Amino acid sequence: MEGVDHPAGLPRAEAVVDLAAVAHNVGVLRASAPDAALMAVVKADGYGHGAVTVGRAALAAGASWLGVCTLQEALDLREAGITAPLLSWLHLPGEDFAPAVAAGVDLSVASRAHLASVVDGARRAGRPARLHLKVDTGLSRGGAQPAEWPDLLDDAAMAVADGVAEVAAVWSHLAHADTPDHPMLDRQAARLTDAWLAARAHGFDPIRHLANSAATLTRPDLQLDLVRAGVAVYGLDPLDRPVPESPLRPAMTLRARVALVKRVPAGEGVAYGHEWVTPRETTLALVPLGYADGVTRALNRRGRMTVLLGGERRPVVGRVSMDQIVVDCGDSRVREGDHAVLFGPGDHGEPSAQDWADELGTIHYEVVTGIHGRRVTRTTVGGPSW
Repeated sequence: MEGVDHPAGLPRAEAVVDLAAVAHNVGVLRASAPDAALMAVVKADGYGHGAVTVGRAALAAGASWLGVCTLQEALDLREAGITAPLLSWLHLPGEDFAPAVAAGVDLSVASRAHLASVVDGARRAGRPARLHLKVDTGLSRGGAQPAEWPDLLDDAAMAVADGVAEVAAVWSHLAHADTPDHPMLDRQAARLTDAWLAARAHGFDPIRHLANSAATLTRPDLQLDLVRAGVAVYGLDPLDRPVPESPLRPAMTLRARVALVKRVPAGEGVAYGHEWVTPRETTLALVPLGYADGVTRALNRRGRMTVLLGGERRPVVGRVSMDQIVVDCGDSRVREGDHAVLFGPGDHGEPSAQDWADELGTIHYEVVTGIHGRRVTRTTVGGPSW
């Protein structure tokens, strides 16, 4: 989401990011894992919240690392002046790793081909690459299979001997962290330990990291040397606890200003297909957000979508359009320019990202990362506007 100019400086639609909530959530995570370093994951432009802004807020609040998926995401953070330890972990083996090595970005390696490309980049950058060797402990996505691990360690040892690499970490990712007592967590931890011991037998002295947000909050035994918290940094509870019960504070509020208010007689169809017809004379408010902005049509397929407008939850009526939704305000007085809150923390009666996820049959991660486009301005409150 890029900033755009608006008359009188008022955005028509905005995702408001509360940096005080980010700082609070980092504090919760630090308290949950006091003996481990904390990596704040800011991939996918900070889960839609702004990678640079959230990254700085998280570091100021006590995180010591940042994590991203792609090389470009990492370089963007470096170009913004962020010098903290930074890990990038999802790459193609043929990518140009030289700029990232030169910028001091730690790099995940999951295969011998990946390692060869990183070593090539290190030679061209003129400095050693810091490697996080990833082992597949049971998620069956990234990471080297245990049978491939000895050869990867042999290649890493040669790179270290040549002065073009250092092995900083051995790591993996959990498959069932949202179920703290799932037996797979212990199996994955044991497999990581085996891989780490093999690395130490090769003469390396790497740290270990395995825990994501959920494990950071619920499994102290899996926190090890470093925890990687993503969704919890943004106040979205990995255990799906509702706002009153969760120690986390959601950081994003999606809202838009009412573009038009009109009085409509009974019997009038609303939006495409006239799936909803006014049962009485009523006031309708037009809100300029639609599926092109991440407000998916499926949200109102059962006529259950609501917004907070004029201090009350009000129903969205008719189909969600590409650019707009219609809200039934009954006989209430609503004015053009009023804010309609589509989702937020939920503590003022507004829907939450979890409410959207429940309606869509998905997860709140998908909701916040799906808010996109130049028509939604991202603004920050509760801290410096970095």
